[in-house]
Amino acid sequence: MGIQIVRNADLSLCRTKPKVALVLASGAVSGGAFKIGGLIALNRYLKNRKVTDFDMYVGISAGSLLAGPLAAGIPPEEMLKSLYGRSRRISRLRVRDFYHPNLSETVSKLWSFGRDAVGFYPAITSGLADYLKHNYKEIWARIGDYARHPDLENLERILRPMIRSVGQKTNLPNAGTYIPGGLFDNQPLERYIRENLERNRLPNNFRLLRHFRRRDLYISATSLDTADEVVFGPDARCDITIAEAVMASSAVPLFYRPARIRGEDFLDGAVRTTANVTFAAAKGADLIICYNPFRPFRHSEMHKLLPQFHNLGDLGVFTILSQAIRTMLHSRLMLSIESLARDPDFKGDLILIEPLEEDAEFFSINPLAFWRRAESAQHGFATAKKLFEENHRELTAVFERYGIRLDLRTLRMSGEKLSEARLNEQETLNLLEQPSIPRRLHMR
Repeated sequence: MGIQIVRNADLSLCRTKPKVALVLASGAVSGGAFKIGGLIALNRYLKNRKVTDFDMYVGISAGSLLAGPLAAGIPPEEMLKSLYGRSRRISRLRVRDFYHPNLSETVSKLWSFGRDAVGFYPAITSGLADYLKHNYKEIWARIGDYARHPDLENLERILRPMIRSVGQKTNLPNAGTYIPGGLFDNQPLERYIRENLERNRLPNNFRLLRHFRRRDLYISATSLDTADEVVFGPDARCDITIAEAVMASSAVPLFYRPARIRGEDFLDGAVRTTANVTFAAAKGADLIICYNPFRPFRHSEMHKLLPQFHNLGDLGVFTILSQAIRTMLHSRLMLSIESLARDPDFKGDLILIEPLEEDAEFFSINPLAFWRRAESAQHGFATAKKLFEENHRELTAVFERYGIRLDLRTLRMSGEKLSEARLNEQETLNLLEQPSIPRRLHMR
């Protein structure tokens, strides 16, 4: 199943002003585009409310790149246009914004290494000579042992005391300090969010956004120094801007250098949490819609990633790593949802939207494949449409409790047109980018 529904609420009761939250998990490039396609499908499915009309938005990692614009009132159709430079509201998200080499830190580290190597060379040679002078008998004995038994243990008995002694006398720094913190730098993502908020005359401030839009935005990151989860929002930490919070939340370890903001280092929010559904519940959300694009692939004889391979392990290290990461992220999310389902204080409902576990097509797309974003968006729309159709009766019962009506007919019409245009990327984009306008807006 790609949709999981947790119903903790008493459906016989009707709430006058329910709070609806959209929680967006991580997903990198392909997962982000997949979510955009799914959100467009959700926009077509909702009849009297749109995905920019919810009360709360909670984003992590790539999800924060979508949660910020949605909370600011920018629809997913416009975000899809921005990927190809077709939007009048949002500038194009370029390859260099995402893959920006970490040149400044790399040059700085190389300079530090060269400078320190020159400075430490006399100390190293002096320390080595001093060690050899005072330990030559012991060294010769160990060299003799190595000559008789040339194994790794005897070689280590020669080198380890020598390296330790020289290091203590010369106070050599840790070699790891000369290695850059990541391949790329995600500061251009901060600039991208900041400039587009300014372009739309929207505040780059959590509290001002709440005042201006009457919507709450929360973005999760991980503190590198304390390993604690950090949530930025109007009534949480708000000492940095929205754009800076997005940069902090999307700093994928090793891929991006840690995001240093006002002297504090942050890592990707997904390091601690896959999707912050429990936080949304704690902030008073009655209906939580969670979108998670990453789940492991269930490989079987009936559903193979490639017909000629019987095991995922035969497909190489990248497939193994992808399955491992997806499994870790998904298992944590399931634990959070189970915890929320058992929480007696949560009196609302939760709808989890995910890809199908046998979705070989989406699993095969590299999460960092920037050039396959149109394909991922189309696949996200098709998957969400299928899930909404299959679960329409139960979804209707849940959404109606919160005053939200559904329009399956409009969704199906959009899906039929997309099916006809699937082999034509340009036509697919044109259909996905059409604005979704509710017949009757129900603003809260």
